[in-house]
Amino acid sequence: MRTQVRVLAGVLLAASLALAGCSESGGDSKSSYADAPRAASGAGGGAAEDGRSARRAPRLAPSVIRTASLEVEVRDVPGALAKARQVTEDAGGYVGEESTDRDDDGGERTRVVLRVPSERYEEVLGSLQGTGKLLRRTARAQDVTDQVVDVDSRVKSQRASVARVRELMDRAEKLTDVVALEGELSSREADLEALLAQQASLKDRTGLATITLSLAGKGAQPGAGDDTPGFLDALSGGWHAFLTMLRWIALVVGAVLPFAALVALLVFLWRRVVRPRLPRRPAPAPVSGSLPQARPVSEGGAPVSGEHK
Repeated sequence: MRTQVRVLAGVLLAASLALAGCSESGGDSKSSYADAPRAASGAGGGAAEDGRSARRAPRLAPSVIRTASLEVEVRDVPGALAKARQVTEDAGGYVGEESTDRDDDGGERTRVVLRVPSERYEEVLGSLQGTGKLLRRTARAQDVTDQVVDVDSRVKSQRASVARVRELMDRAEKLTDVVALEGELSSREADLEALLAQQASLKDRTGLATITLSLAGKGAQPGAGDDTPGFLDALSGGWHAFLTMLRWIALVVGAVLPFAALVALLVFLWRRVVRPRLPRRPAPAPVSGSLPQARPVSEGGAPVSGEHK
């Protein structure tokens, strides 16, 4: 009997321990299931916040205005110019301006302005440098990203403003309201056109780089090498200054001459025509009788009555 009681007690103890372990595992599983949505929501919230920050600060491609200037000495100026044109056209650009002159020694110099796409800028620049002996190179890059973004934003706002004014005009019934809205619409459209022109200019300057190429033949002096003046330059400058002074004197005389002629004519008319016709003043009448003569005075101060014999 005692043995059965012991066995039954052992079975009950084992069963109670098993139930306690199941309850603890169940509680842990419940807590894990409860915490899972919170973790998921936290992760989702972080991802959403990151997405919002990414939308708020989008990455913009930089807008850069690139300009360069090259001076190259070549043997054949026309041939080098033809090569520069071909390189520019192959890159999708065009020739904007061209000028050619010769110095006193017969040396030929050509200056040409090339517009090439910005993505082919370095390639074209390297090809142009290889046409001859490089004498001088200058390059400049100006970042105008902020300006481009500002102008684009202002264009959008101005377009929306113009659209609102047009909607108000469609709803207006009074003539005074229509007239006032027309004036406001004209002003806002003018502002929009100015912004669009500025936007187009920025797009052109950032989309196309500007390269100024100067080609000089063998023996020809480059355009930037004539900065130091000599004696002949000083003499020529003095002669031009003298001629300029004479020219200014002639201009002053020419400007004063009509007034001088008018003054001379007025003086002539006064002396020859007006003055002779003016009434003359009568001459003063002569005084009748003789004036009293002073008596001589002697040395003592008494008047002399007669002559001394």
